[in-house]
Amino acid sequence: MNMIACGARILAAALAAFAASLAASPAAETLRVGKAVPEAFSFVPLDVGLKKGFFTQNGLNIESIAFAGDARMQQAMAAGSLDIALGSGPAMAFIVKGAPIKGVAAMAGPPLLLTIVVRPDGPKNVADLKGKRISVSTVGSLTYWLVSETSRQQGWGPDGIVIAPMGATAPQIAALDRGDIDGMVTDIATALDLEKNNKGRILTRFGQLVKDFHIHVIFATNKLIADKPDAIRAFLKGWFESIAFMRRNKAETVAIAKDVMNKDEDITGKTYDELMPMFSDDGKFNPKALDVLAASYVELKVLPDKPDASTLFTEEFLPKK
Repeated sequence: MNMIACGARILAAALAAFAASLAASPAAETLRVGKAVPEAFSFVPLDVGLKKGFFTQNGLNIESIAFAGDARMQQAMAAGSLDIALGSGPAMAFIVKGAPIKGVAAMAGPPLLLTIVVRPDGPKNVADLKGKRISVSTVGSLTYWLVSETSRQQGWGPDGIVIAPMGATAPQIAALDRGDIDGMVTDIATALDLEKNNKGRILTRFGQLVKDFHIHVIFATNKLIADKPDAIRAFLKGWFESIAFMRRNKAETVAIAKDVMNKDEDITGKTYDELMPMFSDDGKFNPKALDVLAASYVELKVLPDKPDASTLFTEEFLPKK
């Protein structure tokens, strides 16, 4: 046999082995994953995991879908249009109302994400907020509850601060600039941007006021839990690998996050410093945080009574150490 024929046989055998290995490899599992909003740093770990291949390495093909708020995302979960959702702790109340979902990981703890911003010449500290008008997104929202809880902590009852629901961020900023309100609740990146442009001043971060909390939770549909439990395990493994990468690699994380958030590198870097501490490294739920959440559902009139928090989540899919 001449060398050319021998080489051809070797090449053919190698190609056949490669094709067989591809056939033997299981196809990637596709998961539709929702983000409550498109631009928040809270959900950047999904983008990091996609960019760095952590989900792919765990046998997953992720379809990332962003929504205009948690309520719309929960509607998509109920309609079967999503498999996994990155949402808020307060959204666990939807489970009591019949949403076919369950919390599968505590994604983030205290509400470091949210702040009260006042005008540069506005109140100097939280004790100055009595009777002041503070805007929030909507009635019954997390932002509404946080302002009400701040008032309670100050000894003024739930209505000691005047809460003004105003919807989107842009109208709130305009109202703050006009002096129609004394302050607004907003995310840390927007707050830092307002400070940078001398349009506002961060009065307080809610993470300093509310210690036991789960501001974000990862949800899976009951169908996914029943039919594809290993896909949930693979997703959470990829998620926590993304968190570990972010902690070790600030510069690369900021480079990815600034495009997602549509903020400059300076604001994104500061947001990273502020918010990385809130992320959980293991996804375990805090009983005290769950109790605070359960109480908040009643205070916000979302539910008539405190639910049994143990029915709202499971830890069976969390990565084993």
